[in-house]
Amino acid sequence: MKKKAAFHTIGCKLNFAETNAIGEEFLRRGYEIVDFNDAADVYVINTCSVTENAERECRQVVRRALRKNKNAFVAVTGCYAQLRPDELASIEGVDVVLGAGEKFDLFKKFETLEKQNLSCVFVSPIDEVNNFHPAFSVEANQRTRAFFKIQDGCDYTCTYCTIPFARGRSRSMEPEELIREFKSLVNSGYKEIILTGVNVGEYGRKIGTNLYEALKKMADVPGNFRIRISSIEPNLLSDDILKLTAENEKLCNHFHIPLQSGSDNVLKLMQRRYNSSYYKDLIYRIREVLPDAGIGVDVIVGTPGETEEDFLTTYEFLKKLPFSYLHVFTYSERPGTKALEIPGKVSLRERKRRNKILRELSDKKRKDFYRSMLGKELTVLFEEQNSDGFIKGFSGNYVRVQYPFNSDLVNEFVNVKITNAEENICSAEIVQKEKLSVVSL
Repeated sequence: MKKKAAFHTIGCKLNFAETNAIGEEFLRRGYEIVDFNDAADVYVINTCSVTENAERECRQVVRRALRKNKNAFVAVTGCYAQLRPDELASIEGVDVVLGAGEKFDLFKKFETLEKQNLSCVFVSPIDEVNNFHPAFSVEANQRTRAFFKIQDGCDYTCTYCTIPFARGRSRSMEPEELIREFKSLVNSGYKEIILTGVNVGEYGRKIGTNLYEALKKMADVPGNFRIRISSIEPNLLSDDILKLTAENEKLCNHFHIPLQSGSDNVLKLMQRRYNSSYYKDLIYRIREVLPDAGIGVDVIVGTPGETEEDFLTTYEFLKKLPFSYLHVFTYSERPGTKALEIPGKVSLRERKRRNKILRELSDKKRKDFYRSMLGKELTVLFEEQNSDGFIKGFSGNYVRVQYPFNSDLVNEFVNVKITNAEENICSAEIVQKEKLSVVSL
């Protein structure tokens, strides 16, 4: 009888991609992959440490696994494992804790994955972590979009962030391997490849290339696909990338660009690498080159030193800015970060209030952006799920579109005309349906 393994991922799409890579190793070794809520012989938990909630969830997940099978082998890896391995090792039932450098080495550490009498810890100092392991993941029950890891680690020193301590210095996939893995994903039938990493815009900096060159080479690969950048720092979104996106229909006209604050005072406290004027100029430059581009913005509220005046400055800055949606994060204290030394702590209640205000602004911006699409033609990649009689998908500029369910549309690029715009989704009629050699955005 095959042994069974189950996986649980906490955190970002990069974590999901890496969990998938770990799962592939289990499959190669003859394991059956089961749902995490089922009884398994081995449970692997890939953790996050961006927020306190992620750490709390990790502890709960370990206990949940052991309730399914108290004799299961439990392995914990990821950012929380790198930052505070002893905390995880002290949780009853955890057999091994693997750091950033050991994440993919479980079978190198153990001949057989059997319950241990004590918890083993394999965590190298983060300064010694310089390996790159390729990975990709897909969303549950979907074969349309693949998240493709091309970069890892970060050299930035943002005062609120633990990621450099948890993942190490920036490093990238070698260009030849990148194209080889990219072609494999395209040949496997994935129509949208989403480039992911900790700081994707830094791709290639230490190996004599850059993201622009990688995008050009990927776009030249034959096939019926499009490329989306998951997120990119404002100082790394170059005019070359914008020009390439405008000229090549295989690149999505959608950028998710962290801002974090519209107040220059707060940006300095955060040690960000730009000011609000630079960011504003970038957004308007995108709008000039790609008028219908989808633009997402990350913002953190309630960081130490953010006064009410700073928050209002951020609100007014965002209110005037022509973006499409916000991802709003409530600041969470992270041990070891410089932000803890900054005076002016914001109460949790006030952080939540500010978060709510910006989420409401995000809803309005998304609604306005969707309404601006009325009457326009977009190319949508439809997904396979039947949702209350509708098939849904995203356009190149990240507009969510629905159409009466038709299985023939699954994993196909479909040209549609937007006929109705609601807060979170647009309805459309088909203009033409065909398999395209390039994507019309």
